[in-house]
Amino acid sequence: AVSVAVAAIPEGLPAIMTITLAIGVQRMAGRHAIIRRLPAVDTLGSVTVICSDKTGTLTRNEMTVTRLILADGDFVVEGGGYAPRGGFRRFIGELEREAAASEVPDDPSQDRQGAGEAVDPAAHGGITALAEAAALCNDASVRQGEGDRWEMMGDPTEGALITLAMKARLDPDELRRRRARLDEIPFESENRYMATLNPAAGGGRAVFVKGAPERILEMCSHQGSLGAEAPLDRAYWEGHAEAAAAQGRRVLALAARHAEADEAEVNPEDIAGGLTLLGMVGIIDPPRHEAVAAIAECQRAGIRVKMITGDHAVTARAIGRRLGIGDGTTSMTGRDVDRVDDVALEQIARDVDVFARVSPEHKLRLVRAIQARGEVVAMTGDGVNDAPALKRADVGVAMGIKGTEVSKEASDMVLTDDNFASIAHAVEEGRTVYDNLRKAILFLLPTNGSEALVIILAILLGRTLPITPVQILWVNMITAVTLALALAFEPTEADVMERPPRDPRRGLLDGFFAWRIFFVSVIICAGTFGLFILMRAWDAPIELARTVAVNTLVVFQAWYLLNTRFLRQPVLSPRGLTGNPYILAAIALVILFQLTFTYLPLMQRLFGSAGIPAMHWLMIVAVASTVFFLVELEKLYLRRHQELAP
Repeated sequence: AVSVAVAAIPEGLPAIMTITLAIGVQRMAGRHAIIRRLPAVDTLGSVTVICSDKTGTLTRNEMTVTRLILADGDFVVEGGGYAPRGGFRRFIGELEREAAASEVPDDPSQDRQGAGEAVDPAAHGGITALAEAAALCNDASVRQGEGDRWEMMGDPTEGALITLAMKARLDPDELRRRRARLDEIPFESENRYMATLNPAAGGGRAVFVKGAPERILEMCSHQGSLGAEAPLDRAYWEGHAEAAAAQGRRVLALAARHAEADEAEVNPEDIAGGLTLLGMVGIIDPPRHEAVAAIAECQRAGIRVKMITGDHAVTARAIGRRLGIGDGTTSMTGRDVDRVDDVALEQIARDVDVFARVSPEHKLRLVRAIQARGEVVAMTGDGVNDAPALKRADVGVAMGIKGTEVSKEASDMVLTDDNFASIAHAVEEGRTVYDNLRKAILFLLPTNGSEALVIILAILLGRTLPITPVQILWVNMITAVTLALALAFEPTEADVMERPPRDPRRGLLDGFFAWRIFFVSVIICAGTFGLFILMRAWDAPIELARTVAVNTLVVFQAWYLLNTRFLRQPVLSPRGLTGNPYILAAIALVILFQLTFTYLPLMQRLFGSAGIPAMHWLMIVAVASTVFFLVELEKLYLRRHQELAP
């Protein structure tokens, strides 16, 4: 009974599983993904949907204003990045021509489609007025760093507006000192605008507002610049905003109104209407090249990628088309989400991949809707209000650079580089960890199964036990664990990101596992018990016969370890036999252990072992090698009958 109990229980399995997960965590950390909760490693391997923010995750987060839309026409803004180099040129292209263009330039400095004659910003009141509003209704700053490098502090979108003001020959720092902010309404996703109260240029005070074009247009009755207003031509602005968004630009509108000299604060009620629209800006944030490749890799792996952004729907569709997300024509806005119930949202969330003008509350509803259809969801977030969605997702992913502490605490994983490609790498590592766990389990269970079968067979036949309980414990705790541990270092298989996600409801011990465990257990049991009977038939002492049985069992494991490297693919190749140096090192270490077990006097006294003649070793190796060839033949049969394969 003791022998069967010791043989049947895989004592080293919990340690192997924990070590395998820990090694996966270490690998992910090397690829910019910090795992905060160990079970997330396994969950990543079954992710079917990734919901990702756009800015900074799918794009470079290097905002550049490339287009101005004023009441008297459009202007191309030259230059890229946060360096205040570049000028203004009048845009002479047709609106329809711009709307038809969908290519987002990789380098914003090259975004000069339809550029005409140069314009002096100091001589153009509309540009100056818009640039002043952009600098005053703003919390970011841009400074020159070492050499020719310019550094931005604050929100990247606001940093792009500061650079715009500097290109318009304004000094934002001096302007802010001279017209220091008196009051503000900070930006909130519910309002979709920011407002500040500042001294006006010609005396008195003025309110400056910036935000989403559709929101700002609702608040405006005039257009132009303060003191030169005209009635608002809403169709003009909506058409130009739509055209800029169709090229993948993020569009912001800026507006202003005069305030009384004694006004000390700005309230939402005071700016709900009657503003003067100063203009709009089109901002480019080029997609990350590595994100495009990572999205394609995820899609090949059966993982659907959904983009969630606060941008205009047209902008979101254009960027999505460039990234390979969605069909370029279908999207859903936060308002659309509000209009449908949870049941309808489940269907919509399955079909739509681009979500625009989305708030953190919408993220939470989307996660629930996608999960309701049995999907395993990874959700990214960086704000305080993203915490509920991160908690709800199967894998919450926080941004390490721009993410808040609240979002990081609510997440399962933190990206140190805020890059979508790191999520794809983490999924790949998660699948690798799951594969390695399966391999370790599929290695250990036949080992214990064969030991139990040897004991049970000896009892049924009325024979002396071929292996004692203490010898079984030696095999389980020293040799089997040493060999199984090498599988935790298995490299990623070539097709790991070409398989569909595994069903999280599918258990590890499926039909294939049950068959392989039985098949290998019988082979090892037959060889081990057969050699023990043979040794006894040759009148070998019981100690020698048991030592041969123990060594046969261990050599069987060494051969079978090579089989286990690939569950279905053959290992009779240089890559299969030598692709994991830890396997070879583990086998060499186990051989050393067994030589000690067999020949060291102290070990002989502790375990009842005895020295083995050289010819017996040849017999042991020959018999044990049968498991290697029989399992390879089984794999060949499974590959020819794919429906039976794991």
